[in-house]
Amino acid sequence: MNRSRLILSTLCLFSIAGCTGRSAFPPMGDPLPVVIKLDIPAAIKELRLEYTDACGHLTRIPLGARLEEALVEAADKTFTSVSYEGRANVTARPEATVRLDLENSSFTLKQSPVRGRIPANLQLNAIARVIDKNGNTLRESAVATVRQDSLSPEPTEPYCHYSVDSLIQNTAVEFATKVSMDARQAFSGATATAQTAAAVIPAHNAQAPAMPAAVSALHFKAMVFDENGNLLLEGGESIRIRVDVANAGLAPIQQARVSLSGSPALTAHFSSASIPLPTLQPGETKSIEFVATLPPSIQPQKAELRVTVEDIAAHTAAPAQALTVMMQATGIRIDDVDQIPVATTEFRQPHTYLLSIGIGSYRDQLLLPRKFASLDAEMVANYFQALGGVPSANVRLLQDWNALRQDIDDALLNWLPPHMNKDAVVIVYFAGQAMTTSTGEILLVPYEGSPTATSRLYPLKDLEAALARLKARQTILLFDGAVSRLHSDPKIKHLPPRWDSAGSSTIHLISSDNLSKGIEDDKHRHGLMTYYLLRALRGEGDVNRDGSVTLAEAAGYVSQKVTWASKSQFNSQQHPLIYPPLKPTDPGFALVLSKLAAIRSEQAP
Repeated sequence: MNRSRLILSTLCLFSIAGCTGRSAFPPMGDPLPVVIKLDIPAAIKELRLEYTDACGHLTRIPLGARLEEALVEAADKTFTSVSYEGRANVTARPEATVRLDLENSSFTLKQSPVRGRIPANLQLNAIARVIDKNGNTLRESAVATVRQDSLSPEPTEPYCHYSVDSLIQNTAVEFATKVSMDARQAFSGATATAQTAAAVIPAHNAQAPAMPAAVSALHFKAMVFDENGNLLLEGGESIRIRVDVANAGLAPIQQARVSLSGSPALTAHFSSASIPLPTLQPGETKSIEFVATLPPSIQPQKAELRVTVEDIAAHTAAPAQALTVMMQATGIRIDDVDQIPVATTEFRQPHTYLLSIGIGSYRDQLLLPRKFASLDAEMVANYFQALGGVPSANVRLLQDWNALRQDIDDALLNWLPPHMNKDAVVIVYFAGQAMTTSTGEILLVPYEGSPTATSRLYPLKDLEAALARLKARQTILLFDGAVSRLHSDPKIKHLPPRWDSAGSSTIHLISSDNLSKGIEDDKHRHGLMTYYLLRALRGEGDVNRDGSVTLAEAAGYVSQKVTWASKSQFNSQQHPLIYPPLKPTDPGFALVLSKLAAIRSEQAP
């Protein structure tokens, strides 16, 4: 198997220095009751970035499609009705047109890497115009966006390409936010006269809408995350208070500060009670964290935290937010992966289905047992219900003697098909054993499976075919176990295991890329891959710290940790395989597997 298949090219682990994740649109105020036409020229829609990769090849990236999508979304957030090319649901006549003209764009890479990363600069300059139905220009302004990031080559073979998806997404959101918020000023800002604004307000609302007087352009949200995810702050536990701050104004905020106060029993353990924010550009969101480790012995009590964000230069502040938490003396265990986290109530995935199979012992006594396979399947099922938002009715658990070939067929051929729709996601987890033929074909071993009776084995191609017939939005196979040869005749030439079924759309996360005993960790009582999969789902895989763990983040975390642990702790080599290699543009890349439960703030009185 090509070495390039061994490593997942994840956006946050391998691409962006100090990964902050994809930008989301900041609070943009209530939509204005105005019908506008959005005019995006072909120069923007067809805009492409070009750069020469590390192998000397010219690479083109379609930036225009991402810009177009962001501009439409931002306009929908700003106005009650938006007419746009190809959109047929707007019947009202536009009262104004928001038109963009691209002046110039640039994308540069500094060829001298800094610690393996390539500094990148992306710049867009455009003119935004708001024109009323009579052809009068209400507002004309320059919109400039400059973003700088450090890119790493994708871990492919050879090391040619750079992951730029996050840079593109963040640029598109920032640019679109500036355009829409600038357009808002044409109708409600000081730069537009009341008479002019009134001329483009719908006839049924002759008065220009009164905009609420904002205390500050700063908006934020505070959340508390605890180490074991049970939403109780326990003795010896590490906790973090994350604050996401957005600049909803039209000017940069250069002197913002986030402050933390509240019950001394809790706040005394934070190294700092105030953290300055880097400059916030219009439409930009940045996150900071207060981190503390509680002492082993604390007094049980209810504690309160108060978070404030202020613009020091403007002498304004966002409304304070309060968090109430419970503290208790019980210290956390050294390893709490078997402590099922508190379920997150606001995250539900009613169209996600999990078939979890764990076979630790076999009818054929010649097959070596998998000590923790049955437990692993149960824990995976519990985690996806608690953190993955999967309803219990959408989970089928098959363990040991209940995991016959006919049981697997029944789940794939009878249980799943009636539930399928265009939004369905199907996850198959298999902990146990697999065998390979001389051609590399994979045969999963159900409970009654035996190397002497191949008819009792379950070909991977049959499972793949069953998943393909479901026509789900995404199918995923997670395998943790031993992989051995069906026949050990040294005279027969054996090809490596082939998990890359031709034409399959299923994403595979496999515990090892080759023949392997599939390490089981006696200390933690789990298969090594499953152990780190569970740790990823409970929050350690949340690389960009946005409170969600995506498939790409989980796979990258598992690949990194299993490779490290197998070498450093077990003096062995186990390299997880993800196939096909995930790319930021793949539909499954950003698929959310779990969301972390958190204590969320409320606006303080």
